[in-house]
Amino acid sequence: MGAALKAALLDFYRQSWRLVVLNSAFSAAALAIVLLALYTPAALVLVVLLGPLASALMHCTVILARTEELTLDEALVGLRLHWKRGLVLGALTAAVVGLGALAMSFYAGRGPLVFPLAVVVFYLLAFFAVFQMWLWPLAVFERDRPFGDVMRDAARGLVVRPATSVGLALALAAVNLVAAAAAVLPLLTLSIAFTFLAAAHFVLPPQPREG
Repeated sequence: MGAALKAALLDFYRQSWRLVVLNSAFSAAALAIVLLALYTPAALVLVVLLGPLASALMHCTVILARTEELTLDEALVGLRLHWKRGLVLGALTAAVVGLGALAMSFYAGRGPLVFPLAVVVFYLLAFFAVFQMWLWPLAVFERDRPFGDVMRDAARGLVVRPATSVGLALALAAVNLVAAAAAVLPLLTLSIAFTFLAAAHFVLPPQPREG
């Protein structure tokens, strides 16, 4: 976990302005969907479109984690290579989070006897979030493998390294909470790309580096 965070910090420092540009573009799209959803809740279905954008950003962080090099052109390459899988990932994430939020709200409002079920759903969603930390980097890195096999690889990795996976997920959640508390701008320009980069370093097999 510590090695992944350290490597992510070093890579982020070297390529900070590119990651800021890419992260800002993704965040601007997410913010536009949120604002549109405030005007018309039906626009929430557009959140699925963030999947291809997120997969393009993950592609860039995977390239950076593996090669220490990154160009802005990689965002377009990533979008072209991964947009279909990104739609699947976006739809899966939106469906699970949406259904989980509805279930929590339902059980929490049904009295103290049923309230523990809301807690169970909360922990299941937390587990799903940690699983996502494995799934997205592998889905991009192993793009030629069937999606079901990638999901099994992600589940296997989480089972093999549960403590460090949870530890890294908590550390990255703290990074994003601090960024959100500091101001909107740091959240939009820094924390999401750093989260993806740390996940890529943690999940993917090590790549020998020259020098």
